[in-house]
Amino acid sequence: MKPGKNDIKAEVKFEADELKLLQENSWQMTDSFGLDRRIDNLTGKKKVGFYSWDLDCLECVISGLQKTSKDKEVADRVARKIEEGYMFIKGK
Repeated sequence: MKPGKNDIKAEVKFEADELKLLQENSWQMTDSFGLDRRIDNLTGKKKVGFYSWDLDCLECVISGLQKTSKDKEVADRVARKIEEGYMFIKGK
């Protein structure tokens, strides 16, 4: 999907353990137009922008991990950051 002029990016910074969890599960993001590569290339040193459709994909991956993962605490933190991103996008 190509962003339009009214599409807003939400800036999110993931901590090292959160990023590791996302990178281990980036294979689940293969249908998201390069999101899997973007996640794999992140280093966690700065914020990165996500559009609402990116957040949708991340939310799907994380919601599955919250139910089954041994890293439930980390998945919960990522879910909160995704929710904050949604709130930022909807607030503007």
